[in-house]
Amino acid sequence: MAAEDLSSLTRKRGREEEEEEGVVDGDGEAAEKRPRAGEEGSEGASLLGLAGYEDEEEDEAAAGRARANGRHDEDEDEDEEEEVVVEEVDDDDDEDDVRRGPERRPRQVELRRDCPYLDTVNRQVLDFDFEKFCSISLSNLNVYACLVCGKYYQGRGLKSHAYTHSLEAGHHVFINLQTEKAYCLPDGYEINDPSLEDIRHVLNPRFTTEQVQTLDRNKQWSRALDGSNYLPGMVGLNNIKETDFVNVTIQSLMRITPLRNFFLIPENYRNSKSPLVHRFGELTRKIWHARNFKGQVSPHEFLQAVMKASDKRFQIGVQSDPVEFMSWLLNTMHSKLKSRRRNRSIIHDCFQGELEVVKEFHKKHIVEKKEDSDEQNGDASSDIVTETSRVPFLMLGLDLPPPPLFKDAMEKNIIPQVPLFNILKKFDGETVTEVVRPSIARMRYRVIRLPKYLILHMRRFTKNNFFVEKNPTLVNFPVKNLELKDYIPLPKPKDNEKLRSKYDLIANIVHDGKPGEGCYRVFVQRKSEEAWYEMQDLHVTETLPQMVALSEAYMQIYEQHE
Repeated sequence: MAAEDLSSLTRKRGREEEEEEGVVDGDGEAAEKRPRAGEEGSEGASLLGLAGYEDEEEDEAAAGRARANGRHDEDEDEDEEEEVVVEEVDDDDDEDDVRRGPERRPRQVELRRDCPYLDTVNRQVLDFDFEKFCSISLSNLNVYACLVCGKYYQGRGLKSHAYTHSLEAGHHVFINLQTEKAYCLPDGYEINDPSLEDIRHVLNPRFTTEQVQTLDRNKQWSRALDGSNYLPGMVGLNNIKETDFVNVTIQSLMRITPLRNFFLIPENYRNSKSPLVHRFGELTRKIWHARNFKGQVSPHEFLQAVMKASDKRFQIGVQSDPVEFMSWLLNTMHSKLKSRRRNRSIIHDCFQGELEVVKEFHKKHIVEKKEDSDEQNGDASSDIVTETSRVPFLMLGLDLPPPPLFKDAMEKNIIPQVPLFNILKKFDGETVTEVVRPSIARMRYRVIRLPKYLILHMRRFTKNNFFVEKNPTLVNFPVKNLELKDYIPLPKPKDNEKLRSKYDLIANIVHDGKPGEGCYRVFVQRKSEEAWYEMQDLHVTETLPQMVALSEAYMQIYEQHE
């Protein structure tokens, strides 16, 4: 009897020592040895609880399931845990874990290839275009999408919203929107099944370098889940509310081949901390993805990033000018992408040109006026000061001739037409442009460096203190082979270089309706077929090249010949 008491006391002390070292869990079953103080783990886990976010509720859930299943055989438990540990070593090296310091050790989750609930996955309701927030807690940490109903829920621990949803609704298959790992709840095991790969590709589209290089040669249509056909890169964008000015800008930028190729590979801008840059990259990949579940894309996440980055200068529900938005977007993304060593980015590589600006103004505007010295002011008025400077530009603004004030014999307004070459003379270095702000001056502009992609902006809208007026003048422009050297003087190219002054139109933004109201649409070219498409939000229709030139052009993008 004494021997039995002694042996039980020995086992009790041994168990207490093991519990202190973390070898035994709450049920007395063998568990993974947890790190002691000073090793990776305990203190760091409490300080960096959000890093691995899979909260302690999952440990409780695992322990609860072990108790419910009545697994009391220590040998079987040890065998199962040995299998799981081997599985984790394949993914994460233990030595690397120690070197990483105070991060939490990855949770050991059972990995299964067979899940009886995979047939409940409903791809028709899945939509990953919206912000990744839990539909209940509105948190963006550790969010899972239910693959049965499409809703977003936070966490998968015992008291989490996803766990509760799986019990209440009987939905069992979830995917982590960040790690793209699929899980079965409430059982808690990870699902490793190749049938879910198409969902991962829609959640986060991927492109290889070879795929990116062949995009402009692809003529194949794609089929959405609803049976509709769509062209990758030619998908419609959802107008959330008065966001057509964003849609036409995005559709235009998607035709810029170097810019598109840059954003299709996330490694190119992985060092950028700007959400705007990453959301633009995600939108680009979704537009050009050939395996989408639907034939349109919603730019909701990108618009949220725009609202935050612009301090609500551009926001959902408020109509804005695509020229202002284009200028803001290009300058903002350049500032987020440029390196410290060189003030260059993919934005400047595509769009930046250079002007020589000659400014003439009277000296009296820079001399302080003296009330008691009228003679000095009179002498200064005859002096003209000339300043010459070199100014970089991302787009050129063209002035339209004023519309006629009178109607014709049929009592209809005469809509004038003007060739593009006439209004391009503003940049020939000789034509004088009068400006009144910030001071009265005479300006002359001359292009001294042409960009690879030339953005032209027709100044159709004039604002005063009372209303906004729209100039209806039509601009006649060539769709192909715009030769600039015939109309504006260009600098001679350097040795062994060819003067590249010929351009082709690739995007034409049009405004329809009254000033301050109306809507925007865009004509874009598909390079693989050299066909033109008219795009207005979700509507994408093929059109003739002749129709492109019969519209009130507002902003155009030309591509330089190689």
